[in-house]
Amino acid sequence: MRALSFLRHVALAEAVSYLLLLGVAMPLKYFAGQPLAVRVIGMIHGVLFLLLCWALLQAWINRLSAKRCLTVFAISFVPIVPFFFDRRIRRWETE
Repeated sequence: MRALSFLRHVALAEAVSYLLLLGVAMPLKYFAGQPLAVRVIGMIHGVLFLLLCWALLQAWINRLSAKRCLTVFAISFVPIVPFFFDRRIRRWETE
């Protein structure tokens, strides 16, 4: 299912951008006085989050259950969890 594969890749990219925002950009802003990093990485993260929402909508249209879509949406707010959840989404592709 192409929609799930796209969802997996977008979710991982969004998770990486979230970690970069929290682990690199925020410390640069508050400890080194470099607010530009938050602007740039924050914008990238925002675009990827919107792309994740669009990918979730596409997956739902392609018959992924609402419960699974809401689960993926909820885990996107916890920085490291999407990396562990990727294996489960891979299994959904084969169902």
